[in-house]
Amino acid sequence: MIRTALLLGVTWVALTGDLSLANIAFGFFLGWLAVGVARPLGPYPVFGMVRPLKVVRLLLFLAREIAVANLKVVAAVLGPRRLLRPALVAVPLEATTDAQITVLSNLISLTPGTLSLDVSPDRRTLYVHAISASSPEILRREIKEGFERRVLEAFS
Repeated sequence: MIRTALLLGVTWVALTGDLSLANIAFGFFLGWLAVGVARPLGPYPVFGMVRPLKVVRLLLFLAREIAVANLKVVAAVLGPRRLLRPALVAVPLEATTDAQITVLSNLISLTPGTLSLDVSPDRRTLYVHAISASSPEILRREIKEGFERRVLEAFS
């Protein structure tokens, strides 16, 4: 508990850039408070097994996808109208838990040009809107081989 609180405190100091004694103490206090609040929940009650290196890879993949998607949205919006091909696509899910589906849908919504709209009542299909999709099959494959595969690797 103390090591985690210290790590969170060091992170606080690094993010604020203030090396004053008061800020270091405040960062440690925030870390201690965060660990104390999260402690009763247990290690990972919602996600089950979490693989930290896979989570890092997922976040790096997300950063790259956001950068690429921003360029695609700019090209679609500023380019000729024919580049805008809005689509509503049903993506069959391999993700089974609420946490996996939530992470997947949030990552899709964070990526410019796409938005998760709904999940079917049986939780087997995710409905996604894209402002420009060359074909539903390509968008479906990109989501399944990109985000969903990495979410399942990180949180299974």
